[in-house]
Amino acid sequence: MRIYPTFFRLCFSWIDAERAHKIGFTLIKAAHRAGAGAVLRRMLAPAPSLQTTAFGLSFPTPFGLAAGFDKEGKGINALANLGFGHIEVGTITGRPQPGNPQPRLFRLVEDRAVINRMGFNNDGAAAVAPRLTQARAELGNTYDAARPVVGVNIGKTKAVELDDALEDYLLSARTLAPSADYLVVNVSSPNTPGLRLLQNVETLRPLLAGVREAADSAAGRHVPLLVKIAPDLSDEDIADVAQLALDLELDGIIATNTTISRDGLASPAPLVEEKGAGGLSGAPLKTRSLAVLRQLKAAVGDRVVLVSVGGVETGVEVQERLDAGATLVQGYTAFLYEGPFWAARINKELARLRK
Repeated sequence: MRIYPTFFRLCFSWIDAERAHKIGFTLIKAAHRAGAGAVLRRMLAPAPSLQTTAFGLSFPTPFGLAAGFDKEGKGINALANLGFGHIEVGTITGRPQPGNPQPRLFRLVEDRAVINRMGFNNDGAAAVAPRLTQARAELGNTYDAARPVVGVNIGKTKAVELDDALEDYLLSARTLAPSADYLVVNVSSPNTPGLRLLQNVETLRPLLAGVREAADSAAGRHVPLLVKIAPDLSDEDIADVAQLALDLELDGIIATNTTISRDGLASPAPLVEEKGAGGLSGAPLKTRSLAVLRQLKAAVGDRVVLVSVGGVETGVEVQERLDAGATLVQGYTAFLYEGPFWAARINKELARLRK
């Protein structure tokens, strides 16, 4: 299973990062369509001891795939075969949009990191919702025990003015909530102008309250609602978000999104500068993401579910996040470097650690 890093270096490292991602994702989906899914599910299934409960849902494992890999819900079942306990789709916007001009995805191999300025490229909520409905139905028919959970991450359409952001989020919530196991409000991507301003609690409070009401009403049930925050918030702002989550009785906080910082990188400064603006993800985010998690845990205790994401690469690191207070952990960037058996390897490490 460890041959993939060599394969990546020889076959993918020299290809444009976005194109390489599309090729890899296409191969994963093709394997599923060709009938390999049943074999992969048996080979890569998480140990029963890893089953986890969060906001009323059962997860086969606490480790899942963060938003950004499957932006439009086109490969949920194929990704579930690989051992992820949940797949978070998105970010989805109220209207379809192409995202930012290419190139917009860049590797920093020496740092095991990625810079992206994708800009929420997606088909829009109306196109994605039927895919989610079909995927959840297929998962329900495929898995005897706890099936992988499907989360949906929603963000602001770029063309929508910041003053009209609430209505845009409400459109996405009403359209997608009936097809989602849980919903995430993304106000922390650095790639949509002005979006991070919505993390201000005065703006965030009516946004989250409105989305929750719209989602539950559209779905006819309570849809767990989480908010995803940036690692670049000050400690004071993080404390404010934690208190807001308690006030609104949110189901969870996802910490953290990508960072605009370029501090402490091993890659040469001219190379980093050449890549340009965008959110940095991967190994360099480990320290800050863990620090934010610990601060949130101290603030909310067990009253809000914490989902940790940012720089995790191994089962030991996932367990460290769980020990620090996370109920669920997500990864993405290391998937690009480690290949399709990464989640299964983490699950095996977690199972061994628990023994």
